[in-house]
Order: sequence, then C-alpha cells, then structure tokens
Amino acid sequence: MPAAPASEFDLAVVGSGGGAFAAAIRATSLGLRVVLIERATIGGTCVNTGCVPSKALLAAADARSTAADATRFPGVAADPRPVDMAGVVAGKDSLVEGMRAEKYADLVDDHGWDLRRGTAAFGGTAEGPVLEVTDADGAVGTVRARHYLVATGSAPWAPPITGLDGVDHLTSTTAMELEEPPGSMLVLGGGYVALEQAQLFARLGCEVTVLARSRLLSGEEPEVSRALLEVLADEGVRVVPRATVESVRACSTTGCVVVTAGTRAGRQEHTASRLLVATGRRPVTEGLRLEPVGVRTGERGEVVVDDTLATTDPRIWAAGDVTGHPAFVYVASAHGALVVANAFEGAGRRIDYSGLPRVTFTSPSVGAVGMTDEQARAAGIRCECRVLPLEHVPRALVNRDTRGFVKIVAEVGAGRVLGITAVAENAGDLAAAGGYVLAGGMTVEQVATAWSPYLTMAEGLRIAAQSFTTDVSKLSCCAV
Repeated sequence: MPAAPASEFDLAVVGSGGGAFAAAIRATSLGLRVVLIERATIGGTCVNTGCVPSKALLAAADARSTAADATRFPGVAADPRPVDMAGVVAGKDSLVEGMRAEKYADLVDDHGWDLRRGTAAFGGTAEGPVLEVTDADGAVGTVRARHYLVATGSAPWAPPITGLDGVDHLTSTTAMELEEPPGSMLVLGGGYVALEQAQLFARLGCEVTVLARSRLLSGEEPEVSRALLEVLADEGVRVVPRATVESVRACSTTGCVVVTAGTRAGRQEHTASRLLVATGRRPVTEGLRLEPVGVRTGERGEVVVDDTLATTDPRIWAAGDVTGHPAFVYVASAHGALVVANAFEGAGRRIDYSGLPRVTFTSPSVGAVGMTDEQARAAGIRCECRVLPLEHVPRALVNRDTRGFVKIVAEVGAGRVLGITAVAENAGDLAAAGGYVLAGGMTVEQVATAWSPYLTMAEGLRIAAQSFTTDVSKLSCCAV
C-alpha cells in the first residue's frame, strides 16, 4: 500500500482518547502515517475526567464504607475516620497522571506519531476536505490526509433549567476536584453517572438527595431500579423519582442551592450546599465545521454515521462518544480499530452491539448484557424470565451481603439466552461472562449444566439458569 507524500498523512485524527489511540495503533501496524490533533489534555475523557478518576474515587469510598460496615462480620470491629478529601483527590490525580503518561503520552513517541497541539476545523478544497489547525499562538496550519477520523468525545450536558446559569453548580468532572466533601448535595439525574457519584459522596459523609426524572437506570430491568432504591436508602441517600426540575436558585442568606421540582407529591423545594448536575453528556462537535464539508450531525450534535462508522463524506469517519453511540471507552476503542480496517483495508466491517456488556459501578454494581424483558417482547420474541435473589448464591452468603439478584431472559421453546442482568458485587464480571453466553448462542440448559467454580459470584449465572426448571432453594450449596 503506497504511503502518503511526506507533507501529508494517511490518517488524521481529531482527538486523543481511546478511539483515537486504537485507530492510530491499528494504522501504525499497517505502516500508515498518523497525526493526532489535540486541543486540550492528551488521553481524552476516560483517563482524565471519566472512567479512571471516577472509579479511583469510588474505590476509595468503597474502602471506607467497607470499614464502616465491617461489623456485619462477627468478631470484626472498625473505626472509620473522617475522610482526608484532599489526600484522596491527590491520590486520584497521581494515578491519572501516571496512566496518562504510560498509556497515552509515551505511546506517541513509541509509535512515531505526529502530535499537533491546537484546535482543528474542517475546510474544503478542490481535492477534498482538509483540517485547519489553530495553535495557542493563533497560527494556522493545514493538515491533509487520505482519511480523517473525528474522535472528539463528549462533555457533561445540562438541560435548560430556569436559573441554572446563575448558580455555581458541579458537573461530573468538577465534582471530582472538590478538596472536601460538602455537607449536603443535590444530584440531578438517575443514570449511571448520577448514581455512582451520589453514592460516592454519601460514603464520604455527605447528605445526598437524588432528583431523577424517571426510575433509576431507566434503560435497564425494573428490578435494577428497585434494588438500587433499597441500597441507596440503606446508605442514607434520599431518592425522589419522577421529579421534574422547574427552577434553580441560590439562597441569599445561606448561599445554599434551592431546587424547585414537580413530583408525584406536588411541587417541592430541595435545599443543599452544592448542586451536581449529572443529566448526561453531549458529543463535542462545535467548531469542527462539519456541515460545510458535507458531514451531517444529529439533534444532539452527534456525527451521523452508518454501521460501518462512515459519515456522509467518504473520507471522514467518526468514532466513540461523538457518534452518539453507547458511551463506553471499550466501544470507542472498537470503533477506532474498525474505522481503520474499513477505510484502508476495505474490510466492510459493521458495528454490532447485540452482545455489548453494560456496567454501572455502584456498590453493589449493576451488570447487564443483551435484551431486557421489555426489549425482547417489543422485538416480538416470546420470552420467559427468572430472577434469582442473591440469598441463593453462596458467594453472597459468604460475603454477608445478599443485596441484589441475577436475572435471565430466555426465548420460549428454544431456551436461547437473550439477556442477563445482575445487581451484585462484581456484576460487571457476570455481564462479561454473559456476553460469551450470548455470543455462543447458549441455551438456559447449557448454562445450567456448564462448569462453574464454587464460591464465585459468576456461579449465580448457573444457579439462575437452574431456576428455570428447579426449585433452587431445595438444592445443596454446590449441587449441580
């Protein structure tokens, strides 16, 4: 495959997160010349402001919560001390800096990529699209490539709420920079970011109230919402479901934030020292000048792509959160590799989310893969379900924590497993195992008779499958 002229590149990538790096690594393996263009901090959302820092803080809060709850084990006592939030944040920052260097910045030199610092925008020429890159000094340079990849990610988004612009509110990014937990916090949102951070701050000693527009994690099984409501209530988090926020204002006397919301009980006012808006994210496409080069964007600003990740311009592709597709870094990475295969190898590969695992890192966590009961029925599939309480899973009994369940959705007649959902410790591992079950087209009977190591949470999958034909309450602890 001929290389691009020395003054040009084969692949120009706008962004430097998981999707960008996956594409660049794959392109380098093909002997292609790559340039990355980044206007901010290298590494993208995951390592800087998303997965890594949030899960580092969640792990720290979980350690404190475990210490505080150690008395559930007979003979064990604990004395959890007040949190040194500055120390916790410093530890998080140190971890982020190390991973950013090792997994991102150092790889630029290792692979020999060109890294341009600046803001990119598309421009059109007779030969096709180019990128104009404006650096910090205002100088503009031009980048030409055979193919372009938009991998600019997403950013926290706040809905239009009266008074919100006049209140100093937190986002999922800025909340992780607080050097001490506030005395109280209102969290707007009922998705995974809202719930993870609500539990995080509650475990750090903050009084937390969650205002959710619908049920918690509304895209998952209803049993998930009910389980999380109980978990959060046990930890002192107040959840107000079906709350429609009408306005936000600052209290002139106390400096607190006051949120007025319509609820099933009528209009209510909620007050706290800080407000966290965790109502979702939106793709970052502003300023890219996509429309002049014929690239369509959607209602939320997402780059519109087909299932090969091609845009409406044959030389411009998109990957990751900017597409509006599932916002997981492992999706972005898969996108990046797929784009290079399609753009430069003509692979014609298509993205398929049917076996995509989904994880929410609450404690206990939520893991799911495949269809929910409702989705299966909406697709016209006759299905049956079993919900296995964790009291039937030996690992949960040993942990002395039976909060949660394992649910399996299966096709009537054929017995094919269509979906798996779990609320449990390490539920993400169950979702990953469930992905293999779905990929293999396994039936409930096959899962029920498969090998499963005793005293693992994953054994819950086998027991849940057994519950389709057996009263598992009458089985011995390791019966097959």
